[in-house]
Amino acid sequence: MSLEQIVLSDDKRGISALQESVPSNFISRAGDLVLGSPGTVIISTGFYILSANASETDGPPGAVAIGNALNCLGYKVFYVTDKFTTGLMRQSISDPSKVIDFPIADTFTSHKYSEEILDKLDPSLLISIERCGPSIDGKYRNMRNKDITAYTAKIDTMFGMHEKTIGIGDGGNEIGMGNIYDAVSHCDTLVELPTITKTSELILSSVSNWGGYGLVADLSMKTGHNLLPSIQKDSEYTKLIVDLGAVDGFSGKGVYKIDGFDIRDNSAKLASIQEWSDKNRQPSRENDHLK
Repeated sequence: MSLEQIVLSDDKRGISALQESVPSNFISRAGDLVLGSPGTVIISTGFYILSANASETDGPPGAVAIGNALNCLGYKVFYVTDKFTTGLMRQSISDPSKVIDFPIADTFTSHKYSEEILDKLDPSLLISIERCGPSIDGKYRNMRNKDITAYTAKIDTMFGMHEKTIGIGDGGNEIGMGNIYDAVSHCDTLVELPTITKTSELILSSVSNWGGYGLVADLSMKTGHNLLPSIQKDSEYTKLIVDLGAVDGFSGKGVYKIDGFDIRDNSAKLASIQEWSDKNRQPSRENDHLK
């Protein structure tokens, strides 16, 4: 089974039906883009759950896994989110100053703030994992077609200003899913009004975190370093963010679940991804990835 097939298995939403709309090696392409873009990387995450007035558990674990992997490879990593996820992320990494709080504001202000971030950090790459993008009418919507614009910072404006970007999503309303707008629009099980925000590369997955782990597995395979989090560490982190206020995106409840999957389910998926990585990992090439 390919890495792409692994992250799209156990599909509850029907996202796997869109696999033909993207390159068959979509994770490998994203990994190549990462390794070809040394320097500073900005990772964005945080999806607001209306019923709970809180951020969901899908997104931050994948973002941290990617960020930790990139730190190990010599990249400088910053995280960008808004007030509903900023506190959670600052307690998730060793250096809270690396988390940037993007204001929830009008489009003009958001564009200006995006320009300031890009000018200051001069990133070589932007990565979004489970971050809502706007529909064609400019509104941000959840899977139930509810308007969450008032609770969502327009971080997508920053992605529109950069030439190297990666999006990771599982429902059709996340940054990057604009790449396959027509396919999402014709899928009855996904969002009614998909995002229009595009990225250079798009990773599809049944759960966005799994797509993030898939990217890390690809980087592990290509660099010869095991960059994936351990099952124990990943499970402990899921519990941590729930204890900090994050909720399951399916139920809107503060339970140890991610998109309806419990910790044991997620651990099994991470184990499958780790097994793939161990089987395919090449001998270490030291710093070849940064040349």
